[in-house]
Parts: sequence; structure tokens; C-alpha cells
Amino acid sequence: PLQQLQPKTIPKRLGTSQKKPREPQVPRSLIKQIFRHFTKMPVTRDAFKIVEKCCERYFKQLSDDLEAYTHHAGRKTVEKADLEVLMRRQGLVTDKMPLNVLIERYLPLEYQKLLIPVAMSGNKVIPCK
Repeated sequence: PLQQLQPKTIPKRLGTSQKKPREPQVPRSLIKQIFRHFTKMPVTRDAFKIVEKCCERYFKQLSDDLEAYTHHAGRKTVEKADLEVLMRRQGLVTDKMPLNVLIERYLPLEYQKLLIPVAMSGNKVIPCK
């Protein structure tokens, strides 16, 4: 009359997760900080969600374009020249507004030092190529 209980067998995982790998994203806090800096006013959640989607699409398109330029040049590494060509095509870099001016205007000093060559004492140029 009483049947012996059989333990349930639990299928073993094969070490792979069930979730799909997600693409890396720009942190929401960074997007919010940059957007608030330029708007200088509060932003509703709905508006911020739209801005976030636009940023995601923009950076996806930007990276695809840079990849195409690099592939067309026969290289595997994106260089500063690729970015400058892309920004020229977008109208951000012109003859009147060179890339170095944009770097000086919008990036912090530590990034400026990495991107713009500066002559130092002892015949040294930083950053070295």
C-alpha cells in the first residue's frame, strides 16, 4: 500500500547559461550625466528612455562605420584617422573646426594629453606613436 518515494532527478547543467549574451552598453548614468550637462534642466523618465535608445543606436552605427573604414583600409585596428574621416562625413570636423579643437573643448585634460601631441623638454613628444 505505501509506495517507496523515488527522488527526483535534476538535469545537470552543461556549464552554459540559459541567458543570451548581451552587447556592452554605455552606462545609463553616463548618458544621463552628459545629457543633463548639455540640457541644463531636468529630464523626464520618458524623455530619458528615448535619449538612451538614440544613444544606443548612434553608437552602434558609429562602431559599424568605424569597422567598415578600418576593414576598407585593410587593417584590424581602428585609428585616429578613421575617426576623423567619420567625423568629417558627419559634419563635426571641418576646415574651420579641426579635431584637435573639439578634443580641447569637450574632453578632460587627461584625455587631451593622450590624444594631442605635445612637445616636452629634452626633444620628447608626448604621446609617442
